[in-house]
Amino acid sequence: MSLTETNIREKDFHNKLQSATGKRKEDIFYKSIYNLYKDFYEYLGKNYKNKVILDYGCGVGSITEKVAKLGPNKIVGIDISDISINKAIENSKKLNLKIEYKVDNCEKSNLQSNTFDLIYGSGILHHLKLELSIKEIERMLKKNGKMVFIEPLGTNPLINLYRKFTPNSRSRDEHPFIKKDFELLKKVFSEVSYKYYGFLTLCFFPFYRKPEKSLIYKILSKLDQVIFKIKFLRFLAWSILIVGKKN
Repeated sequence: MSLTETNIREKDFHNKLQSATGKRKEDIFYKSIYNLYKDFYEYLGKNYKNKVILDYGCGVGSITEKVAKLGPNKIVGIDISDISINKAIENSKKLNLKIEYKVDNCEKSNLQSNTFDLIYGSGILHHLKLELSIKEIERMLKKNGKMVFIEPLGTNPLINLYRKFTPNSRSRDEHPFIKKDFELLKKVFSEVSYKYYGFLTLCFFPFYRKPEKSLIYKILSKLDQVIFKIKFLRFLAWSILIVGKKN
């Protein structure tokens, strides 16, 4: 597996992250995009049957395990972090799940072309050189294969300010999505759609505890979707759900 300097930095960062104990303080914010993950899992739940699936940047396999339990034909997980993959293998054995895990470079994978019906990932593309990673995804997908990804946006100035003051919480090479990244996706995939999340639900996150049971969260998430129907207000969103299809 050949690695660039950037790849090595990302590997070291995620190995260090997986070696740490306890939760990161930033994890508290993720409840604000509960609806994003709900939609993500609903999409996977509708597209797993009789499919060969790749978890692209699988980490310790948290999502991989959920998808494996659905019963696809085959599921593979790849990640540059050997510590993450070792943890994922150990967990899958404990759960008696049939998952094929590999240490691999997502920008230049050793996996074969035209192999997967569905490729998905959560918070991985913004750690990679997008022009390389999306070509790899397109290469590994079968004809009419689909991709679905959760990614952060780099368009809200307040969120970007928070990122600036918390540099140790992220790798130096990560790059949340901006306009030019959407243009790259459109060049490679015949069909690409987006859904935006996390403005009011993020602003008011201290006012609810469990989003799945919160009326406040439900109202805020619906208001967010009304706001994001207005194109020039989409820059306020924290995260995005990307769905694409190969010709």
